[in-house]
Amino acid sequence: MNEPTVETLAQRLRALPPSIGRTRLVAVDGHAGSGKTTFAARLAAALGGAPVLHLDDLATHEELFAWTGRLRSWVLEPLARGETAHYRAYDWVARRFAEERELPAAPVVLVEGVGAGRRELSPHLASLLWMELTHESSWERGQLRDGPELTDFWDGWKRAEQRHFATDPTRPRAQLLILQCQEGYKVLPGPHESP
Repeated sequence: MNEPTVETLAQRLRALPPSIGRTRLVAVDGHAGSGKTTFAARLAAALGGAPVLHLDDLATHEELFAWTGRLRSWVLEPLARGETAHYRAYDWVARRFAEERELPAAPVVLVEGVGAGRRELSPHLASLLWMELTHESSWERGQLRDGPELTDFWDGWKRAEQRHFATDPTRPRAQLLILQCQEGYKVLPGPHESP
């Protein structure tokens, strides 16, 4: 694959076999602040409006990475049956699950967030993409985005993210690495790209 565009990547993902029900579930993982949300929106548009699940909607202050059970029952089980998933999004200000959202069982569904490619989810994924940016650069970007009022949160987050990736590293299992450039993205082969 010679420096594919996001549009070329979208075609490649559409051509994959379904990984859960009739859906190709694609994970966009990387460090906090690495640009996952922005890239997922761009890829979703290239896929003709593919649904995107943001893992920030399933995590909580107390359970930054303990959202797998909610993901399984609220999202994966309905998608496996070919049904629209219904889940409650966590409100980070009110500190509770609030608004209900839908995630249709589309041909391609993106799940983005730190830990989206965790080992436990691998059997359900059609592809795993990793945002190629160091944790130092990612965290710096994230902290600039969020401002000084979230400094305490970020201090706790960094420790939690380091523990998560120390026990369940995603990058070594990624099929593709996504590198943000001045204009657009480069899609590079990952450590586990299929032939």
